[in-house]
Amino acid sequence: MSYKALDADEMNVTWGTFRMVRHELGGTAFGLNQIDFPPFKVGPEHDEMQSGQEEIYYCISGSGTLTIDGDPVDLRPGRYILVSPDAKRHPEAGEDGMSFICAGGVPGGVYEPWVPPEE
Repeated sequence: MSYKALDADEMNVTWGTFRMVRHELGGTAFGLNQIDFPPFKVGPEHDEMQSGQEEIYYCISGSGTLTIDGDPVDLRPGRYILVSPDAKRHPEAGEDGMSFICAGGVPGGVYEPWVPPEE
């Protein structure tokens, strides 16, 4: 097969907010998720030290904040944010909610796909 197309609403939702795009499409080169937060939802603070992945965040709709090592950065449509593996980060949706993409991979390495939990 030379391609596979899916609409977001055709994908399974994990943890109430995550669409595991890479997994749903069968990609293996990098991680890619769509996260849909309702208004004022705060995501967990985390880093990617264990995986070694840097991540790029991109807001699809709505708005919010991506706090990185205590520094709040506006996450809004049209803005890309690159975060290093060691940085603590957590997203928070604004009053209109927020849908965003998170893409990740290990700099100079080979991507090892994470397997989502069975529901």
